[in-house]
Amino acid sequence: MEPQKEATRPIIEQAQEYVETRVKLLKLEVIERSTAIAANIVVELTVVIFFLLTFLFASFTLALFLGDVMHSYWMGFGSVAILYMLLAIVLVVAKKPIERPIVNILVRKLFK
Repeated sequence: MEPQKEATRPIIEQAQEYVETRVKLLKLEVIERSTAIAANIVVELTVVIFFLLTFLFASFTLALFLGDVMHSYWMGFGSVAILYMLLAIVLVVAKKPIERPIVNILVRKLFK
């Protein structure tokens, strides 16, 4: 019975090493995925901020231009506000067809 114990011991040690290696690999994969997601969030958040700033300044420019054309700044800003209100109504009405592609894009990014 002694020879069997000695023969099985290396197998048990190899199994333990295999499990330890798999755990280390899993940790590294989790770290890699989480850092990739964090980096992606930072980049996309920066892009969104730049788009929002561009949108904001373009809105002011349009409002000032329309105010100059209409000879009344409040009418220019009011026209831009009405334009955004109409766009918001269209988005609320067409929410489902717009929502599904966005969800699909986010799911693809998470499982990339």
